[in-house]
Amino acid sequence: MTVTFRRIKPELRILGIDDAPFPKKGEGQTLLVGAVYRGGDFCDGVVSRVIDVDGTDATDKVIDTLSKTRHREQLRVVMLDGITFGGMNIVDIHKVYKETGFPVIVVNRKMPNLENMKKALKNFKDGESRWKIIEKAGEIKAVSVKNHKLYIQTSGIELHDAIEVLENSCTHGKIPEPLRVAHLIAAGVTTGESKGGA
Repeated sequence: MTVTFRRIKPELRILGIDDAPFPKKGEGQTLLVGAVYRGGDFCDGVVSRVIDVDGTDATDKVIDTLSKTRHREQLRVVMLDGITFGGMNIVDIHKVYKETGFPVIVVNRKMPNLENMKKALKNFKDGESRWKIIEKAGEIKAVSVKNHKLYIQTSGIELHDAIEVLENSCTHGKIPEPLRVAHLIAAGVTTGESKGGA
């Protein structure tokens, strides 16, 4: 089942989520930041949660955010900057859609190296179950958005609708504005100043 959009409005409310810089040793916690946007033009708010680095709580924290935010009634789509946060804390996008009703679009600027991810997961006792979440997310599709490529996975939304949402929200860069701003905020709050790459 997917959400049916009669029309993708330019001001469609989107929650874009990215993680903050984190220790590379697989310890501690890091921040998830979400920027609530009307399409790609206006930020309505910011939400945040803390997740474990290399943990297993990212899915539940995304669900909790969507369930409790005061913007819930206006939101229509959630975007994730990749499927992993805080190292190898993997989001089950189908569980997010099933439990919240919000379609999910995973956005990558480059094609993820799945073989490297699979190798990295061999270092985890529950690596096989984590890998199954990645497999379950489905095919990574290359799509053209305003003359540049993005690599996406979806749950609960048709591909043509997802592309239209991306077209509407890529207003100031090569990635959707909700993700670009979530990235800047997460980096700035954690390190004192955001840097390039957004």
